[in-house]
Amino acid sequence: MIPDSPISVLPHLAKKSRTIRPIAAASIRGISFQGDGDVLYALDATNGYLLQVDPVTDDTTILNHHCWQDFVGATGLAIAGDTLWFTRNEDIYFCSLNEELHPHRFLSLYYPANGIAVLDSTIYVTSQRDGCIFIFSRETRREITRLYLPGIGVENITVKGEELWLCDDLEQTVFCLDRATGELKFSVLTPFENPTGLAFRSEETTGKETLYVAYAHDEPYIRDNPNAHPNHELQYRDRTFIHPLYFHYNAEENFARSNGYLVEMSYTEELSPLDPIELQDLEWRIALPAETQRQKVRQVEPIGLPFEERTFDGQRIAVFKFEKLTSDQRYIFGWKALLEVWGIKYQFGPKDGENVPEIPSEYRDRYLVDNDNLAMDKDIIQRAAKDAIDGETNVLRKMYNIRNYVYDRLSYGIKPHIDTPDVALARGVGSCGEYLGVLLALARLNGIASRTVGRYKCPAKPLEQFLPLEPDFNHVWMEFYLPGFGWLPMESNPDDINEGGPYPTRFFMGLAWYHAEMAKGVPFEKLYLQDTPIPKEKVSIGELAINHVRFSILEELDPNSY
Repeated sequence: MIPDSPISVLPHLAKKSRTIRPIAAASIRGISFQGDGDVLYALDATNGYLLQVDPVTDDTTILNHHCWQDFVGATGLAIAGDTLWFTRNEDIYFCSLNEELHPHRFLSLYYPANGIAVLDSTIYVTSQRDGCIFIFSRETRREITRLYLPGIGVENITVKGEELWLCDDLEQTVFCLDRATGELKFSVLTPFENPTGLAFRSEETTGKETLYVAYAHDEPYIRDNPNAHPNHELQYRDRTFIHPLYFHYNAEENFARSNGYLVEMSYTEELSPLDPIELQDLEWRIALPAETQRQKVRQVEPIGLPFEERTFDGQRIAVFKFEKLTSDQRYIFGWKALLEVWGIKYQFGPKDGENVPEIPSEYRDRYLVDNDNLAMDKDIIQRAAKDAIDGETNVLRKMYNIRNYVYDRLSYGIKPHIDTPDVALARGVGSCGEYLGVLLALARLNGIASRTVGRYKCPAKPLEQFLPLEPDFNHVWMEFYLPGFGWLPMESNPDDINEGGPYPTRFFMGLAWYHAEMAKGVPFEKLYLQDTPIPKEKVSIGELAINHVRFSILEELDPNSY
């Protein structure tokens, strides 16, 4: 029986933060909350729909049903009073929410306008092509001034008090700027790629404002096509939604954390030797997850066999002991950990790389030398180390220049084995491990202490909780040492997305929530006989066992609660 009244929602859920999925939307490019946050306006650039959405139920209405063609390709959205503003191509438009929503052109730019925000009589417009935020007078339609955009992608914008907030689709980042000067206050990584719009919503339960971010991209999926053989096909479909962005800026320690997740991770080995073998008094050492500013270990427990926990160079290691191991035996052994993982972005600028203290002697002896087949004595590597910095002396600028130099000369490609940096650089193609080798070699030759970090990334599917998720391969990145502060993360290759640049800086001094940190400066997994490492040429772990890595996302976490 159909009820006479609409389906209701429990009162305590009415203001609860949740993922909002507007019905029939293909690509949301701008959002705005009105009133007390009970109404959401969203702009669908693909369909040209101006949508009114209930943020609790996802109930969706097309407001411009008679003039949707005028909004196709529109991007930025802002609402001031009863006036709606949006951008499309090079033009800025406005229309009344109380009338027929017929757009009127406000003015035109020389390049495409992307995002728009309105505060009183001031209009802010972003343009990726110009690399600027244009600021106009609403009364005179004249430009007042302009500010530089902080990222390289298409940026949307909103205003909150004395701050400008921007999201960048390539940087996977939200920036907070001073509204008067354009100075960057801090930035945070978003939990999903391709952020395309942002707006603040009042939360009645907390009395605070929550920042919501829209996302839009193509999602691969397996389609069941009964007219094809085989009937399963790889296809792509539009995926767009709006999700709360939780963040906490720690000004004293110069970092900002964003949406975190409680994750269960397990790493196990299935003993299955390929060749006959017999080993006596074997120690099988596997690194455990590390404690960092973006990763906390709630608990660790063994799987299959007990282990003894030891600490080497500050890294927790699980040690599995075998009195006698032969090719006839079969075991499953490893560990399971409950982790809190967060997105993190360190907030250092060029001035923090000037006049830094000396590197501690223990780091010089370990992280400035070639102790990992880095080919630092080869001419091609030594020339590259000199060319990469181009005379720069600032530590942060040197590391940034080295990263860009490597990105200019390498393209990503997976290989069955890792070549030394001289071979990878000459070839021009490298895996994450080969990118890392070149980066380490060039950094160390330029006096920047650096080390390998890894080891796995949880599949980036935070909306798929309580399901087993298995990564397709392992991953490594690096940390470099900023004297006076400590170790800073930097990805090996994921920011190398544009041939010849410019390159995003999302993972320069930043890591996404899905990285699982372990093996800092020590081997992730190694075999020992009487505390002596067994050479790979004699016994290879890959020929002894099959590893199994599994993640399960259990809960989303707010950094303000910790």
